Amino acid sequence: MTAMLTKIKVFPTGMRLNEFVAHEEGFWRDEGLDVEILWEVLKGQMVRWGDNYKERPQDLPFVEGEQTIGSACAWGSISNAGAGMGKFVPDVHGVSPWGIFVRPDSKIEKPEDLADVPIAVGLRAGSHFNVPLHLEKHMPLERIKAVNVGGFGARLKALMDGEFEAASLLPPQLDMAEQLGCRKVIGGQFKTLWWVDERHPPEILQAYFRGLQRAEEVIAADPDRFLPLWKYSNPPEFADQVWDYAKFSRGERFVNEPIDRAEFDELMEQVVRWGLDDVLEKREFDDIAYNVA
Repeated sequence: MTAMLTKIKVFPTGMRLNEFVAHEEGFWRDEGLDVEILWEVLKGQMVRWGDNYKERPQDLPFVEGEQTIGSACAWGSISNAGAGMGKFVPDVHGVSPWGIFVRPDSKIEKPEDLADVPIAVGLRAGSHFNVPLHLEKHMPLERIKAVNVGGFGARLKALMDGEFEAASLLPPQLDMAEQLGCRKVIGGQFKTLWWVDERHPPEILQAYFRGLQRAEEVIAADPDRFLPLWKYSNPPEFADQVWDYAKFSRGERFVNEPIDRAEFDELMEQVVRWGLDDVLEKREFDDIAYNVA
């Protein structure tokens, strides 16, 4: 007799291949999960947002009380949990590349040239938080001009259309921008965290993360095999664009290790110092973290 699968809903960020691999390779089913990917939320994160915080595509499942699993940059997941949208999971994390790109004909050559230049970002998400994190080493905070454009496809299109001189990009737009001839002015890495509805039992989340870990192992062993799955992260704005996925990087990595309390404290301090803490209802680790290990 076949065991009953537990149904859960998730929305990937589109920044990593792990969810697509776990879905297609049946890793979650092996863990007893019937995972429904909320494709419309995934696509909604790619397009232009005219929305305020708690109105973004990725916010709505939590605001509307839908039991789901999402992820964001570490600052974003902590802030989302502090603002009352689920809780963040400190037991696992991701590591992702990031960069600010300009068009090939841009006069911007080095990070210092970005002072007072409007930079296209997605409000209170990885593309936003990474801008002050990395640029503050090169200029005063008041000269860093992050402007909300929204999803990653929208930011790349705004850059290519000349609406913005610079755009903050994440995987796989980093590779898309390079194939379009754009130049990276500054880059680095950052961590991501999962934010979840706390009605999920810990064992369900453990099974979910085991599926992502299995995916990580097969991607690391043979990344070229899975690069075509970036098709799921091709934004609507570039639906007709032909990408050479074989030349893409593998994107964000899944790391089956926790972040520590000191790192949480540092991330929270940065959010406060940047003046992005105005949405927080709770700030203490024990109030907004959901330990599932």
